[in-house]
Amino acid sequence: MDTLNFSGRSGVLVLASYAALMLIIGFLAGRGGAGAKRTPKGHYLAGGNLGVVTLFFTLYATQYSGNTVIGYAPQAFREGFAWWQSVTFFSMIVAGYLLFAPRMHAIAKKHSFVTPTDWVSHRFGSTPLSVLAALLMLWALANYLLEQLIAMGQAITGLTGSTIPYQVGVTAFVLVMLAYSWSGGMRAVAMTDIMQGVALLLGVGTLLAGAVVLVNDLPQGNGPTVLDEHPEAMAVPSTVDSINWVSMILMVGIGIAMYPHAIQRVYAARSARTLKRSLLPMVWMPLLTAGAVFAIGLLGLELFPDLSAQDSERLVGMIANEVAGLNVFFYVMMILLFGGVVAAVVSTADSALLSFSSIVSTNVYARYIRPDATPQHQVRVGKAVGVVAVFGILLLAWNPPSTLVEIFTLKIELLIQLAPAFVVGLYWKRLAAGPVFWGMLAGVLLAGGMAVAGVDTLYGIHGGMLGLVLNLAICVLGSLSHRRDRTEHTSDPDSEQRPLDQVHSG
Repeated sequence: MDTLNFSGRSGVLVLASYAALMLIIGFLAGRGGAGAKRTPKGHYLAGGNLGVVTLFFTLYATQYSGNTVIGYAPQAFREGFAWWQSVTFFSMIVAGYLLFAPRMHAIAKKHSFVTPTDWVSHRFGSTPLSVLAALLMLWALANYLLEQLIAMGQAITGLTGSTIPYQVGVTAFVLVMLAYSWSGGMRAVAMTDIMQGVALLLGVGTLLAGAVVLVNDLPQGNGPTVLDEHPEAMAVPSTVDSINWVSMILMVGIGIAMYPHAIQRVYAARSARTLKRSLLPMVWMPLLTAGAVFAIGLLGLELFPDLSAQDSERLVGMIANEVAGLNVFFYVMMILLFGGVVAAVVSTADSALLSFSSIVSTNVYARYIRPDATPQHQVRVGKAVGVVAVFGILLLAWNPPSTLVEIFTLKIELLIQLAPAFVVGLYWKRLAAGPVFWGMLAGVLLAGGMAVAGVDTLYGIHGGMLGLVLNLAICVLGSLSHRRDRTEHTSDPDSEQRPLDQVHSG
């Protein structure tokens, strides 16, 4: 991020204010109903009682982060029209939710699910499959948390003009994050999501408005346009790029809907009606967030036409500096925007950490290590796991080994391999545990193998999507073969199937 001319003491004050608000929210969320909050459902799902506004903003925070602002505008600057795919894949995420969220919510309510792995265990009854699914989720969450901690440190340094060093800033906000999430659990996390969501929406809108004012004030404002000076930015993508575009839309759209913390927010909705009402405005958020950021990146071509690809990473900070110089209003809003970016990163990190803790404490510790653990003990273990995990990942964020980081970039490519178990398994009762396990494993090995070999795509198709196709083929063909084999060996082919009302409850 570019050093901000409006940073320094103002940035420190804004960050201190955001940190204080987060701690107050955590304290208030932790008061009242203390006994319920000491159960896994109370701590990790806010008792399954999130209302429409809170659920909307916490879903919004799961989908969008400070990285969306800082990273996507430079991508639009470099790729031009081709990066419009970011708007479309965010739209696809909402479609991904709608594929499974309403039905999954009904089943989760009936059977008191806490984590996504609870669905896998309930639906398939297979320990190897449940363990594999849990490992994929933990890997993705650890990767996601690492990304957010690095972004958090960089954003803090940029906002404060290096007044707060990278390591000090990220450590301080990790402690704040642990404090409020420890005391208030999911309810505190969801309430802070409201704060960061409002700040991000207002800030991005103001940044876009300021960038438009700057472009209109340019001496050549009535002269050549972006299309005239940068025709490649508006060019129709090649065939391979178009295939890559479709591949990215499907992979990100389905993959992010499979995020464990996204699925847990589906569980946390007060009712099916609440969930649907919260998802409805999400349809517009790709345009209002990713679309606005995309436009900011294209306006950057007018404001800084000679910026190199490497220097474009500082684009948002450079535009914000110019916007802050317009008047007092824009100055204040840019400070609030970058404070909101930091808060958004923290809010995204806390969601991943809470989900990580829940899977370890309820699906690993309570199921395999201490089956007799009380609910209160499970929550205490989850909190301890969260502390250990976040500080272990923090060490990587400080001194990231390059090879490990390259492996950690495998996130969506692996997470998308969960889709057959969640989406197909939700609608097709014949889907069998064995084929799902081997399909998931084969998809992971193919996508992971391509990434390790340095092969990002094949004819424009991402490794994660190729892995998913292989995964689905094994799941479907294996389940059909499994059904035929059982039909040949029993007069009642449904005798060993899990009851339909257990799979399609509600």
